[in-house]
Amino acid sequence: MLITDFVTLNNNVMKKNLTVPDEKILDSIQMIRGQKIMIDRDLALLYGVPTKVLKQAVKRNSASFPGDFMFKMTSEEFKNWRSQFVTSNSTLKMGLRHAPFCFTEYGVAMLSSVLKSKKAIDVNIRIIRIFIRIREALLSHKDILSKIEKLERKINKNDEDIHDIFNVLKQLLNPLSPPRKRIGFKRHD
Repeated sequence: MLITDFVTLNNNVMKKNLTVPDEKILDSIQMIRGQKIMIDRDLALLYGVPTKVLKQAVKRNSASFPGDFMFKMTSEEFKNWRSQFVTSNSTLKMGLRHAPFCFTEYGVAMLSSVLKSKKAIDVNIRIIRIFIRIREALLSHKDILSKIEKLERKINKNDEDIHDIFNVLKQLLNPLSPPRKRIGFKRHD
């Protein structure tokens, strides 16, 4: 999501009369460590609270957020992630000075019990429904993926067979033994 989108979304969410479209939630879901996650900044915008407040609530209830619910980006992950989204303009950093908390689907669900506001519960229900739709979409395409994998294996097998054929042809065209001497009568002119 672009920084200008975050500023606009933040202003609109703070008015509290705007319902955030599903597309904004979908845009906030990212892949890190092979998991679908949402970062603290995006969630805070959706809930209409400052990121600092969200982080404080999570820290006060740290027992509710084990590693499969929430993790903090490593410095390397943060550096790579940050370089993709932000220039060094300090007015646009929007909380990017520190590695964000990354919440998995389970962590997002747990946030509603930590924040305890009606808005947090409503937003969490929408986020969880989107996570479920993503999972269902992936499962519905599972059969297509398995067919592609079978085709890939078949192509690899054919590649190996073609390679073997070319090796045999090369051996036939370039024999390794020296040419044999002709036997029989030799005429000298």
